[in-house]
Amino acid sequence: MKVVKMLDRVLMKIEEYILSYAIIVIAIMIVGNVLSRSITGDGWSFSQEVSLFAVTVATFMGISYAARKGRHISMSAFFDIAPFPIRKALSIIIPAITSILLFILAKYGFDYFMSLYESGRVTTAMRMPVYFMAFFVPLGLGLGALQFLRNMWVNIKEKEVYLAQEKKDYS
Repeated sequence: MKVVKMLDRVLMKIEEYILSYAIIVIAIMIVGNVLSRSITGDGWSFSQEVSLFAVTVATFMGISYAARKGRHISMSAFFDIAPFPIRKALSIIIPAITSILLFILAKYGFDYFMSLYESGRVTTAMRMPVYFMAFFVPLGLGLGALQFLRNMWVNIKEKEVYLAQEKKDYS
């Protein structure tokens, strides 16, 4: 069990590192391109591709991180006013359904990744294989699905309602 917890902590640090640097890259590319265009009159030809890559990485890797921390988007109006037994049931059903949907989307994302890999397409400016960008789609969706399974499991195991592994419901 200690090995699993250690691997989980390592994965969380990797996710934090990837998300942090993706956001920094987005900022550098956008600001740098604007400054380049303003100062020299010519923008960076690669900035759109790098920004798109970083946004894709941040979006799909962010799914897992948000689920891990209980910071995902939720429609909680009904959940917040529901009595405890209904909240408890919803805290098990909602992550289960979300996990199933994310696993299905990860399968479609993997099929898309493989079709891009087999096509050999490259980006226009940098001539980078397009499948590099698509790699993070099934990875992020799959990791997100696993996090939602963890959220479901902690709510099955514990008496309180949890929004994430270590975040109790605030109601």
